[in-house]
Parts: sequence; structure tokens; C-alpha cells
Amino acid sequence: MTDTTAAPAPPPASAPPPPGIVVRNLKRSFGAVHALDGVSLTARSGAVTALVGPNGSGKTTLLLVLAGLLVPDSGEVQVAGFDPVVEGPSARARTGWMPDAFGTWDSLTAREVLQTFAAAYRIDPARARARATELLETVHLTEYADRPASVLSRGQKQRLGLARALVHDPQVLLLDEPASGLDPRSRVDLRILLRRLAEEGRTVLVSSHILSELEEMADDVVFVSRGRAAGASELGGAGLAATDRSTWHVRALSYAALTGWLTSVGASWQPDDEQDPHTPPREQPGGVLLTIEGDEGAARLVRDAVAAGVPLVSLSPASGALERAYLALEEERR
Repeated sequence: MTDTTAAPAPPPASAPPPPGIVVRNLKRSFGAVHALDGVSLTARSGAVTALVGPNGSGKTTLLLVLAGLLVPDSGEVQVAGFDPVVEGPSARARTGWMPDAFGTWDSLTAREVLQTFAAAYRIDPARARARATELLETVHLTEYADRPASVLSRGQKQRLGLARALVHDPQVLLLDEPASGLDPRSRVDLRILLRRLAEEGRTVLVSSHILSELEEMADDVVFVSRGRAAGASELGGAGLAATDRSTWHVRALSYAALTGWLTSVGASWQPDDEQDPHTPPREQPGGVLLTIEGDEGAARLVRDAVAAGVPLVSLSPASGALERAYLALEEERR
């Protein structure tokens, strides 16, 4: 007897999370100055997106528009599915904003600052008190909870500013130079926190000039130059792979063996920053700076050096992929 029972349908493929931020052809001018001149970008939910560009490129203006604090001249903006201009309250209820300069009421304690902002978001007082305690612990300010904000250092105020941006548990987080004034330990804590927030499914857009730290925390990067998005890529993906010519540090147990071999094969090199070019060591460890054709060129160098008997110790890019991509932008070389 034939079984006519229909086979169960396969489960639907999980759809990727919707973008947390979508910007299309955004323009904003201040008189004759075109701060934003047609910017378009997308920031994914569940990811940290780095916003990179020189001073005056339009990064802060863009963040102000996304935060609903500046009305654009034209273009489309969606933050957590809402237009900050047309649907301001809904967008702001889902957006956490941390400016590069954190202002506060010096007469209020750190706890009172957070509870005041929680009240502005109409959070229940009991929940606001619990949330303030939780966030002060998260940003390591528990011991300053009941002290006036006036006694906080710049770095401590930055941490309080981050807690303030998180007080209403936003879906989208906009951070403008969040690491400014932070000590090394606090920068590590910030990096860990932002990664955790992204893993929870939030959208994190962070602007910073500290490219090495951005590279460690970000999933995606958007380059902004002269009011336009000059490029975008996934960090660690093909878009920022080391396929271009770049400078690498090459070190060996014998400086003489390394430089002698490089000279014999016609390679152009120069002593690295730790090497005295006037008195190079002979049979001592040492290193050089060498231009290499990306990862494949580095692999060939290692293979050929080992075959020639050069005792290599290390080989590493002189700068990170994000920094190399930033410096390679045609927009930045004009």
C-alpha cells in the first residue's frame, strides 16, 4: 500500500535581519558648505559598522541627522525602520546617541543623570533606578554613582555618556568618538561592550579616528570623504584583503643574512624603525621595511627566504587593513 502522506515542508530559511540604518542620497548644506553631498550607506543589524573619514568629511553631520537632531535638505533616512524627521518620536525611542563631547549637569550625581534621562524616555521610576545601577556597573562607575558629575574625569564622563545612550535599551547606537579620553583598560572594555551589543542584534555605528581599535571591533566599514560615501566593505572580507602593495615588517635572526639575501634578489628595502641605519648589526637579529604585493607576495617571500636559508623570525603588515584601505582612497589623495 502506497503511503500518500505528504512529506513535511522544510523549515523556511531564516531571513537576514533588516538593516538598522539605511541612508540614500542624503544632502545637508550650511550656506555654501555641502556637509553631506549625496551620502548613501547601510548599517546592518547585529553588526558594528565603522564610520571613517578625515575631519570635515561630514561624519558628525551624518550622525546628527540619524539621531534626529538635524533635518536634512533632501534624501531618505531610515533608523530602526523609522524616518527621524517624519517619525521622530518612534525613531528616537529606538536610538541611543553619544556625541563626541559629553555635557552633563555637574550638580547631579552620576545616578541622577541616568535616572533623569530614563524619565525623559518615560521609563517607570523603579525600573529607572534598577537600570541606572545596572549601567553604572557596566561602565565601571559604581563607586562614583552618588558623587556629583563635576568630580568625574573626562574619561569617566565619556563612560557616563555611553551609559546615558544605553539607558532606554535602544536598537540602534550612534557613537561619535566614544574612545576619546578613555584609558587603555576602558578602551578594551568599550570594545568588548560594543561587540556584545552587536551580538544581541543591535545596530552599532561608530565614528573614530583610532583605526586600529575600529579594526578590532567592527564588522563593516563605510568611508566618508567630502560629504560622500567613498567606499564600503566588510572588515576581514575580500573588500579589505591585503591584495595591494603595502609595507611589511620583516625580521630575521641575522640582519646581515636578511639584507644580503634581499640585495641579491634585487629587492628594495630600508631598515625598520628599531634599526640604526648607520651601524647595522652583523650577526644579530634585525629587521627591515619591505614593500610586498599583498598576502600572496608575503607567502612567496617566506617560501623563498626559507629556501635560501634566511632565518626569518616574523613577517607582519606595517599597518592594519583598515588603515591601508583608508590611505588608498582616491578621494583622500586629491
